[in-house]
Amino acid sequence: MKILVLHQLPYRKAGYDRAVDHLRHDVTYAGHADRLADLPAGLPARRLPVPADEDFAEAVVARTSPADGFEAVLSLSEFGVLAVCRVRAHLGLPGPTPEQAELAHDKVRMKQALAGSGVRHPRFAAEPPREGPLPWSGPTVLKPRRGTCSEGVSVFPSARRALAAHRALAEPRAYELEEYVDGDILHTDGLVEDGTLVHSVTSRYVGKPADYAGGAPLGSHQLPPDARYEDLARRVVTALGIDRGTLHLEFFETPRGELVFLEAANRMGGAGVVDAHLRHTGVHLPSHEIALRLGLPRPAPLPPSGRYHGWLVVPGHHRPAGRPHRVSLPAHLRDHPCADRIHTLPPGTPAARHITYQEWLVPLALEASHPDPDTLRAYLAACAEATATVTEEAA
Repeated sequence: MKILVLHQLPYRKAGYDRAVDHLRHDVTYAGHADRLADLPAGLPARRLPVPADEDFAEAVVARTSPADGFEAVLSLSEFGVLAVCRVRAHLGLPGPTPEQAELAHDKVRMKQALAGSGVRHPRFAAEPPREGPLPWSGPTVLKPRRGTCSEGVSVFPSARRALAAHRALAEPRAYELEEYVDGDILHTDGLVEDGTLVHSVTSRYVGKPADYAGGAPLGSHQLPPDARYEDLARRVVTALGIDRGTLHLEFFETPRGELVFLEAANRMGGAGVVDAHLRHTGVHLPSHEIALRLGLPRPAPLPPSGRYHGWLVVPGHHRPAGRPHRVSLPAHLRDHPCADRIHTLPPGTPAARHITYQEWLVPLALEASHPDPDTLRAYLAACAEATATVTEEAA
């Protein structure tokens, strides 16, 4: 098979070679210089450079042709959701249209698609009135309709203040207003084949993604199977028309136990989700998604660990630029039975300036596990509290 990969994720996260035999298949990676540079040196594949100052999809279209004979186009990145539709159409290959892809990409479109599904979601306003109030008055979230890592998300104490902030935006149509929901945030990660959820694990966040954007630690830990979570995920898959690949669903669980949809994506979760999922279930989500999208056999699962797994990331994007930072755990947490791996930046290395969950770009990232999910949660919460303040290294 001749495959074109829109390479926008770090190779170490995607692990294409775990699902694709590069000696059997003819693979071309299209990407910016920094992405192509992270491909293994000996990987038997073509490289198609994409200039950083050009629109990604248009640049690939300009450098490819139906005559090239590509039989599939693959993208695992949230930023490639629409690009892959554009390139696939240019090459004359079948697949979801941009309108279909938007249902698991645009936060307004996905909530609109849930109408009649039985899935509760927050009240929202895609185009609020020019004059007059919103249909609710309490705390309100202002967020981009597209994007990841909660970048650009703001929470206001009242609908009135959020509405004023929305009206002051340079591009208000790129944002939505959403009623704030009080409760824990959970995420379900799994696999979809022929429109059916065939595998899933649900985790509960420690902290909130929007707070991570503001500089607070964020983590999550896996939970035992729960029919309510699985039913919600199945309903979302059906309503959004997700046909195949991975699912990353986020939702609230209110103090009264009600489940409320937050958002969903037809791609794998970030941070430590993939590694935690692999250890808990033996399923490597990226390679299974690649196989599903290319019509290849799914890899055989590895033996599961028999433990619940979690992760915690301490951000550094909000710290002064150009200055190295370090974060260290107290000895009783560093040597705790739950601690599996602790990642820190090399001495003198500044953290990334953009919002990221990548363990090699943040001051500290932690992998943890335990046979009891409640013990694991308590440990991750203690780590989050202990690392809430980043200590700046002396110059």
